[in-house]
Amino acid sequence: MDRLQAMRIYGRVARLGSFAAAAADLSLSRATVSESVAALERYLGVRLLRRTTRRVAVTSEGSDYLERCQRILAEVEAAESAVRGARDRPQGSLRVDVPTAFGRHLLVPALPAFMKRYPDLDLDLRFNDRVVDLLAERVDLAVRVGAVTPQTYVARRIATTRRVICGSPAYLAAAGRPVGPQDLAAHRLLGLINGATGRRIDWTIRGRRLKALRYAAVFNLAEAQVAAALAGAGLAQTIDLLTAEYIARGRLETVLDEYSGEGPPISVIYPAAARGSVKVKVFADFAEGLLVRWRESLAVGAPPRR
Repeated sequence: MDRLQAMRIYGRVARLGSFAAAAADLSLSRATVSESVAALERYLGVRLLRRTTRRVAVTSEGSDYLERCQRILAEVEAAESAVRGARDRPQGSLRVDVPTAFGRHLLVPALPAFMKRYPDLDLDLRFNDRVVDLLAERVDLAVRVGAVTPQTYVARRIATTRRVICGSPAYLAAAGRPVGPQDLAAHRLLGLINGATGRRIDWTIRGRRLKALRYAAVFNLAEAQVAAALAGAGLAQTIDLLTAEYIARGRLETVLDEYSGEGPPISVIYPAAARGSVKVKVFADFAEGLLVRWRESLAVGAPPRR
């Protein structure tokens, strides 16, 4: 016998004074309601209800038991509501892996508002530019730049990027501005290597990889490549997410804009098992919102092309 269900049925019969009315209210058959109350009475060894052909009345024992049942059922309902509320409220720890530039320029400035909105969420933030294995490193969610292929992950594209070639005003004043891709050979070029494979990432012009270019320096971190460009070391090809702020301030200038093209997408990925996790969802929405607002700010306040 399900005693909690029997208590609920008994309480409804006692309140409505009728087996038939309680059955209709609970969407149960009259026989089910009658048998449930009878089984409860047999279990307790007392008569809870006095039955006549016209009405059902609560006995003295039944009255005392009814009062206790109501308190118990109220506590059960409160406990269930608390659990349901916790399930729908982001809480607990959330380990997040993000690219260094995204974390530093977009995520960190917006963190106070996010933490205030979700005070029960404990963030474990990892900034790096390598591709992590979410399952092996127990990462709940990652922001990833580039294509995502593993079938064990759920991928949600949240933004697009554009490739830009840029250098400092001082470097361009000294070395001149290239007017076509063929002029790049005369410049100091700053390259990037894939942190996971150690291989050089070729510059791309309109989807065509420029494999013959010589690089004066290569870096394993995109932010280091941009920092070198800011210092006047040469030209860098990177994505607009890394350079928009410096271009807007005049610390970097873009060249060969007519040859720029679409860059790698930015996605949020998480293990398939976390598909229904509310804490993963709110952080994914947060990351997407940061990139949407960043993209809108470029559209509104984009600096003129040089």
